Amino acid sequence: MTTNRTGRRISSALRAIVPLIIQYHKKGEKYVSILVTGGTGYIGSHTCVELLQAGYDVTVIDNLSNSKRIVMKRIREITGRSASFYPADLLDRNALEQVFRRESIDAVIHFAALKAVGESVSQPLSYYYNNVGGTAMLCTVMQEFGVRTLVFSSSAAVYGTPERVPISEDAPPAPQSPYGRTKYMIEEMLKDLFDSEPGWHISLLRYFNPIGAHESGRIGEDPNNTPNNLMPLLTQVAVRNRDYLTVFGNDYPTHDGTGVRDYIHVVDLARGHLKALEWTRAADRVEAFNFGTGRGCSVLELISNFERATGVSIPYRFAPRRPGDAAFCYADPAKAMRILGWKAERGIEDMCRDAWRWQSGNPNGYPLD
Repeated sequence: MTTNRTGRRISSALRAIVPLIIQYHKKGEKYVSILVTGGTGYIGSHTCVELLQAGYDVTVIDNLSNSKRIVMKRIREITGRSASFYPADLLDRNALEQVFRRESIDAVIHFAALKAVGESVSQPLSYYYNNVGGTAMLCTVMQEFGVRTLVFSSSAAVYGTPERVPISEDAPPAPQSPYGRTKYMIEEMLKDLFDSEPGWHISLLRYFNPIGAHESGRIGEDPNNTPNNLMPLLTQVAVRNRDYLTVFGNDYPTHDGTGVRDYIHVVDLARGHLKALEWTRAADRVEAFNFGTGRGCSVLELISNFERATGVSIPYRFAPRRPGDAAFCYADPAKAMRILGWKAERGIEDMCRDAWRWQSGNPNGYPLD
């Protein structure tokens, strides 16, 4: 009897552990634990959700300069899993080394950066110091601890005003703001790092215009200060925190006179990071990838799609064009599909509906911690 009971206990234990072993090997032995810098931010938080739901272990580092700690609680609510969190700055080498000592980091997805284009014009040194300096420090500590896989959050801002659309990855870089130049400088720095030292695996992801939110409505875009992007301004008008939406320019050479952009659902973008991570861990070269839908949508079309998806009217007023704004800017995403096997799946109305679910449930953004 004792032998039978012991056998049953061993059998039960094996049944419990075998799925975990299978899951571990499906992910690949070397890439189980992911460090996400800027993981409480808009794109970072959605990527943490996708990583946790895919079975990865996640560690987040964020200085909370443009996000709130409660995001970690919301991520846990959505996924049923916890991520380790360190409220630290990438420029703090001691804090960064402590994270690498405490956690078994296998790869890094790097979001942490200042990102307001207008602010970068008035405070360029802050942007170069934070964005370029922070990335250099991150890579230095990665070298120290033998971590060589990096997925970098770049931007379509590296292209500047496009000579033609759709924009492919071989378009000549011509960033027009300090923010865009920091992203391009980091891309060049990472290429130099790859060339100088064997064993690095790096991908550069150039985003177009992320909007929307997780379908749960529990996480979304919540800038600490005045929004720099169109959708949070639009949703603030929808909840009547603003009287109207300002549309800059109605005299562009587009079908309705307003600027055309490539809007991509933030969840599609987050899932693209998982595809990039899978590719990067085995890659023997540095590659840049556009993350967009390949379809342009004007400002007035975005407003009408939002009204149709939500039933909420959006008052707006026209204002003169802003210097440097292009008439058209949208991606050629074919390379990401061909190499990563990724493409955007959600349409404009999905993006609007999910953005509204987030904002209407959180009219003032995340509560204070």
